[in-house]
Amino acid sequence: MRGSAAVASALVAFAVFAALSLIRGAAWLEAPLPGGLPLGNGLVASGLCALAGAACLLSLPRSTLRAASLVSLVAAMLWLPVSVVLAGNPQLNFSGGRGLVWLVLSVTVLAGACSTLLWAMGAWARRRFRPMA
Repeated sequence: MRGSAAVASALVAFAVFAALSLIRGAAWLEAPLPGGLPLGNGLVASGLCALAGAACLLSLPRSTLRAASLVSLVAAMLWLPVSVVLAGNPQLNFSGGRGLVWLVLSVTVLAGACSTLLWAMGAWARRRFRPMA
């Protein structure tokens, strides 16, 4: 496995760890970070960035895929600050209609990160395993 593919694999492994930790509901996810942000919220943001970052690493420079991956990465990086602004608190406790807006935002960012990663993995595999002519 080459350098960027190895790093992309490590980023995906981290994202899987984050997802499994959240699914399990590990108690340590509630530990507060400086500023009152729960560790779990930081882990979600890091996992989203890891998925989008892996897509960036696997895509070719100056390609449509790289542009889409960068948009996905920027969206993942903005997910936590936008979420905190929408909630009005770092714990992401919502009231009123803002919760629905946040849910749509979260699903969109996750879908963007996953779809660009799948696209990048397919393009990488096609380049890597292309039959020699």
